[in-house]
Amino acid sequence: MNSTSHDISTLNNLLATTFDSVDGYAEAAKNSDGDRFTALFKARMLEREAVITSLRSEVTRLGGNPEDDGTMMGGAHRMFLNLKSVVTGRDDAAIIAEVEQGEDHIKAMFEEAMADTELSPQVMHTIRECFASIKQGHDQMRDLKHSMT
Repeated sequence: MNSTSHDISTLNNLLATTFDSVDGYAEAAKNSDGDRFTALFKARMLEREAVITSLRSEVTRLGGNPEDDGTMMGGAHRMFLNLKSVVTGRDDAAIIAEVEQGEDHIKAMFEEAMADTELSPQVMHTIRECFASIKQGHDQMRDLKHSMT
């Protein structure tokens, strides 16, 4: 596999996971019972959409076709989030715990990509820039989850 193919594949994997994150935040906002959390989830969703724009631009620059949908696993996670909200009666603490699990996943995906020594310097730069937003979201949800327990 040449470097460009590997770069595109890695970026598209991150794109799919980030689409899952956007969808997860949209579901969390819809299921949240409090205005405070709804606004927070929507703001995080917009930040993830900016990450998608950046990743898509890089795939296009490399001559690839950017991913335009999430992963199968993400769809399953969203279905679980929906089920969880019904069972728990839209319990914000439970929703935040589920969102934080998703944050653990996306953070790990970006960390794995940043450890990939086969990526080109420009792609690595894009991933690191996007990771700043990912890490901030992760840390915020982690801290929020711990403050509610």
